[in-house]
Amino acid sequence: MRTRVERHGDELIARRRLPAAPERVWAAFTSPASIAAFWGGSHADVPPDSVTVDLRPGGEFALDTRAPDGRTGRLRFVYVSVDPPRELVFDEPVTGLRTTVTLRSARDGTELTVHQRKLPPELRTDQAADGLASILDALAAHLPPDDDGDSSDPSNPA
Repeated sequence: MRTRVERHGDELIARRRLPAAPERVWAAFTSPASIAAFWGGSHADVPPDSVTVDLRPGGEFALDTRAPDGRTGRLRFVYVSVDPPRELVFDEPVTGLRTTVTLRSARDGTELTVHQRKLPPELRTDQAADGLASILDALAAHLPPDDDGDSSDPSNPA
């Protein structure tokens, strides 16, 4: 299964079902080692020692990317809201891009939605949508299914 991404003006909305509990998906989005493992998707590598996380509103996370052609870049984001394991909101201060990561428990894991708003014109492209899908596909590969075969919320027998 591939990530579904929709483009609407200055917004990208990506959806993906993951066979892991929300707590594990949350940990992947907030742990430096996990961020390094999936953030570059298929279009860049992220050196693990470049990832820093200060997980609190006003804190930031940052990472370096290295493209296959050797180009490098530093990405920096500031956390706006941290609500484990349900929602993470962060801004890219240079462009104003806001990303909201929403995790919802599902019978077989987690429904993940990534909603990016205020995309700068250079990111309102199919290439940017493909890049976001690639990152979430890499996240899915990084998170194997939960061991017990049932990653649903044990307090919810539905």
